[in-house]
Amino acid sequence: MKSLFILLDSLFQLYLWIVIINAILGWLVTFNIINTSNRFIYSLIEFSYRLTEPVLRKIRMVLPIIASIDFSPVVLVLGLIFIRNLFFELFAPYLF
Repeated sequence: MKSLFILLDSLFQLYLWIVIINAILGWLVTFNIINTSNRFIYSLIEFSYRLTEPVLRKIRMVLPIIASIDFSPVVLVLGLIFIRNLFFELFAPYLF
């Protein structure tokens, strides 16, 4: 059971970093700092987009874009941190 708990925690952390990387890559593409014609960069952006966009799309349906700034990655990061902490509070005392 402890191994499952550690695996789920690692998956939450990995997805959290993918969301952060997706947001940073989006800014870099918007400001023309990186070029999407590079095949590696394009595949990295596409991979992170496919992993995060279904969740971010649902958040964008509820949270409007304010002054052309998309706050949905921030909401997702805060939600992931909240779920991870809640998971620790509920199940960690029984595992450790």
